[in-house]
Amino acid sequence: MNRDNEFGQRLQRLRQQAGMTRPILGELAGRSASWVKALEIGRLQQPRLPMLIRLAEILDIRDLTQLTGEQPLVRSIYGKKAHQALPKITEALASFPTTASTDDTELTAGAIEARTRQAWVLWHGAAFQRSAIATILPDLLRDTRVAVRQLDGNDRRKAQATLAQVYHLAQLYLSFQPPASLVLLSGDRAMTAAQDADNPHAMAAAAWYVNHVYRDAGEEAEARVELARQMCDMVQPDKEGDDLALWGLLRLAMALSYAKVGREGDALRHWDEADRAAKALGDNYIHPWLMFGRVMVDAYMITIQADLMHAGFAIRHAAKVDLAKMPSATRRSFHAAETARAHHMRDEPLAAVTLLSKAEKESPDTFGFSLFARSAVPDLVEHGGQTVRSDAERLASVLGLDT
Repeated sequence: MNRDNEFGQRLQRLRQQAGMTRPILGELAGRSASWVKALEIGRLQQPRLPMLIRLAEILDIRDLTQLTGEQPLVRSIYGKKAHQALPKITEALASFPTTASTDDTELTAGAIEARTRQAWVLWHGAAFQRSAIATILPDLLRDTRVAVRQLDGNDRRKAQATLAQVYHLAQLYLSFQPPASLVLLSGDRAMTAAQDADNPHAMAAAAWYVNHVYRDAGEEAEARVELARQMCDMVQPDKEGDDLALWGLLRLAMALSYAKVGREGDALRHWDEADRAAKALGDNYIHPWLMFGRVMVDAYMITIQADLMHAGFAIRHAAKVDLAKMPSATRRSFHAAETARAHHMRDEPLAAVTLLSKAEKESPDTFGFSLFARSAVPDLVEHGGQTVRSDAERLASVLGLDT
């Protein structure tokens, strides 16, 4: 292999193994056949991470080193960011408390539930949700775990269901941070607490969050879908209300899992089911902490279409979604960034930078921990052109990236 063009030769070999022509690969990647040829013959250098991930998805390869070889990607650009309170949260998860955080802490099921509701308000309402939640999460973890041991009967089951929610908050805090094992740990503990509570609603919510962990970790789609399907059978959508919402949420989890592996028909079929549930609940229904409702289902179609490599469909759908109706700063930021991802796929730097700026304004915290933003912004600085360079450089500075 010519060491001056190892990437291009790997790409050509993987493309041919997949039975694709250059025009087909170029079209799926949002580029031209001549661009593919330029990569393969070494006229263009190896692209940045967002395009590498896109090529890997198109070519159905799970390990990027099949494209890049053993050369390392630059950690300062592509590495995960760590929040300053991470050691404190890690210690809280690793500990085995026997006493409450203070002598006068009330450990009734109702008191713990009320504190957890307030924590969710902070998570969805604060622009810097990780910093906000870090101030209360260690004590909340400690006190809820102690309450579970001290309470009996129905009160203990209620506390177990609340503990599952507290672990969900920990999982959200830990997401997109090192090490990934902590996210897996919190997701596993949440499901265990929900099962110990013998609470179908708690188990359904845990399945939603576990699905996110599995997708990010690249676990098999069928395992993720089967978990969601099993939990669907435990709720009663005919009761409407929260049962119908959780049923729809799990259908949405299935849709996202299928989209991630390119199974378009299955993805759209399950999204239709989630959409049907949201419509039945009415335009004014939004689950208080899971945020399931009309706008959430609509917004996730942007992600589904982008994962299916239909950037144009994602953009056209995004134009119909009013994110102002989403009562969560972190969700508004995430979905704005997902729309930016669709524009970035189509090589539309001005729209991508504008939407990333919107995502940063909605929630600097969500933007700061976005793996897409941390990989796309340097690309926009280098290749976006003079029209967007100053804005892209500002975003790079916000992210603390050395471009």
